[in-house]
Amino acid sequence: MNKLFLLLGVCMMMISATYSQSLPYLPNPTFKEGEKLSYKLRYGILSGAVGNLSVNKSKYKFSSTNTYHLSAFGETAGAVSAFYTVKNQYDSYIDGKTYLPYLYTENIREGNYRRIEYASFDHPKKTVNGKKGKFTSPVNQTFDLLSAYYFARNLDLSRLKVGDVFTITYFLNDEVAQLGVKYVGTEKIKTSLGTLDCIKLSPEIKPGRIFKKDSRLYLWVTNDGNRIPVKAEAEIRIGGSVVMELVSADGLKYPLGERVSYSK
Repeated sequence: MNKLFLLLGVCMMMISATYSQSLPYLPNPTFKEGEKLSYKLRYGILSGAVGNLSVNKSKYKFSSTNTYHLSAFGETAGAVSAFYTVKNQYDSYIDGKTYLPYLYTENIREGNYRRIEYASFDHPKKTVNGKKGKFTSPVNQTFDLLSAYYFARNLDLSRLKVGDVFTITYFLNDEVAQLGVKYVGTEKIKTSLGTLDCIKLSPEIKPGRIFKKDSRLYLWVTNDGNRIPVKAEAEIRIGGSVVMELVSADGLKYPLGERVSYSK
């Protein structure tokens, strides 16, 4: 089940290697409270999972009173759920101005397996505290799975050129790591919500049990005021390819497809 949100969240981890450690972002968020996005994941012709992302005002107070609660829930669906049940919950609490995370939690339920994880972030000290101890980051802006996605939606991408490669620092599975993403260009694609002009990206993936050595992962993000991912596709060892698609988008800040000053 992690694969649904890894495709959604990790794919959106876009930070230019040419940027300084203080990463530039848009002055106003591309999302607002009440936004809800729904996705489906399929393996070939089989439905594999469904997931929802939502933005709400945090009921918890941190150093800033302007705090968002980001929530993601995913579960198996269709034929897959007949023999394996997954229900996973992910939550992140971020600063409403910098989009940096304060706290991240996971509640993983996969078959008989259960795991609850958490991470708290101290950005000035470049540390992350998890269940297995304290981890040091090379930068003072480190993200979790969800906050990376929402922060990336607010990056200033005006300097992007075809072929540019980007990296982000993130904490996942008790590890501080970095991910590279290549900017491919813009492309119009057909979706269940209509034909949309999109920014096309290619995040790096590691070959192994799931991905082949020459597998490619592509992500299409709306080239509008919202910058929401509408499709992700990757080749896998078994079943041909896995595809994630947006099926509904409610509470958007801008009408879907409406270009703004920061559109490519």
